[in-house]
Amino acid sequence: MAEVTAICVVARLHPDSGAVGTTAIDKRPVDGPVRIGEYGVYGDVQADRKHHGGPDKALYAYAQEDADFWATELGREIPLGFFGENLRTVGIDVNGARIGERWRIGATVIVEVTSPRIPCQTFARWMGDDGPGWVKRFAHEGRVGPYLRVVERGSVEAGDEITVVSVPDDGPTIREVSPR
Repeated sequence: MAEVTAICVVARLHPDSGAVGTTAIDKRPVDGPVRIGEYGVYGDVQADRKHHGGPDKALYAYAQEDADFWATELGREIPLGFFGENLRTVGIDVNGARIGERWRIGATVIVEVTSPRIPCQTFARWMGDDGPGWVKRFAHEGRVGPYLRVVERGSVEAGDEITVVSVPDDGPTIREVSPR
């Protein structure tokens, strides 16, 4: 069964040397049910809404299976929310999801896969790499995770099932459209 293992929101804003001057990548899990609206998880912040927010990038999902891959590769734990994700999932190939695919999360929320995450220098700095190395490495592996649009609002919590409710026949997968 595919499910959400954590819902994560910004723990605190951090100064960042990028154009925005601050980053909201520091996300951590919250307990209990959380409301999901047009712009994502209530209580979350996107410091750079041009690149990481708005209705078409309301939520960012990342798979535990991919986090486990990176934990092995990097020789360190990848805590829930550490990659800036709002939803940590298990049991669903988020990178094999097709653009336009819809998922039901829990009883009420429906989301639509819109685009892959494009790794940026803020993410690289968060990982302790100021050069292009981390961005290229992360993208090259094809484990970037998708952004999601909220189609139907509601509440979700850790342990909620994810059900794929529709898949477009001709939509490319997140992996296929990810920059490499």
